[in-house]
Amino acid sequence: MRLGLLFSGGKDSTLAALLLDEFYDLTLVTAHFGVTDDWQHARDTAETLAYSFERVELDESVAHEAVEQMREDGYPRNAIQDVHVHALESVAEMDFDAVADGTRRDDRVPSVSRAQAQSLEDRHGIDYIAPLSGFGRGAVDRIVDATLDVTVGPSEQISRSDYEAELRALLGDEYGSDAIGEVFPDHEQTHVTDVRAAGDE
Repeated sequence: MRLGLLFSGGKDSTLAALLLDEFYDLTLVTAHFGVTDDWQHARDTAETLAYSFERVELDESVAHEAVEQMREDGYPRNAIQDVHVHALESVAEMDFDAVADGTRRDDRVPSVSRAQAQSLEDRHGIDYIAPLSGFGRGAVDRIVDATLDVTVGPSEQISRSDYEAELRALLGDEYGSDAIGEVFPDHEQTHVTDVRAAGDE
């Protein structure tokens, strides 16, 4: 069965790939708006990990709506949620039997409710899988620390291919660089550089 996994090159989506690889013909899919070239970071990670890779370009109007939503709210949560749902819908329209993401049990955003998952499956005739939905952040971090080589740092400094990078760029273009700090709280991001061989320290 062919599965498309929404992939940013970060620790959660990479760990999801490792868990799903045993059971599916796995393709890592990066969804982007064509605003920046940040999707290439995910492609590079996929190549390092020897996974098939595709990208899907999202409707840029969704990005502009997300920027306006963030400005109105003063925080990114609702906008990121809307973009994630749009990305899942876009991957579900590709030639896959199943779609997946790296959402964890304790993620506030993005998240996929049971009703959203069922609707996605029913409308597209696919399976939706969230392999980390039983894992909290602590469990994910411990597995990642033992399994992956990861670069960690402030969001604006880490090479990654999630929606945030392009939304930050659009927000800055439309409202100035100060607007980015007004909307996005300081937080860390991750970028996976490799999977450790068994026995590596």
